[in-house]
Amino acid sequence: MLCDDGSIVTGCNVENAAYPVSMCAERNAVGSAVADGRRKFVAIAIAGPDDAASPPCGACRQVLAEFAPALRVVYTLAGGRIESTTLEALLPARFEL
Repeated sequence: MLCDDGSIVTGCNVENAAYPVSMCAERNAVGSAVADGRRKFVAIAIAGPDDAASPPCGACRQVLAEFAPALRVVYTLAGGRIESTTLEALLPARFEL
């Protein structure tokens, strides 16, 4: 994830046998950034297997939207192609308190 200060924070999937407690790379990157004092994000790049698309899941979209609703999202598609869009396009009606 690219932060507004130019720094890059990485994350990785952490799988667990109890699937609901697994953690996606996107939310791990947010947690790492926040733990390091960064809370403003410009873009995120997500890579996945060559045979499937890798857009952020719904939970990750919501977490990202709470920090950067206009975030640029770049992710891989099947066949190694790359998609670039905005979080607003991926989550047009985000939950807000």
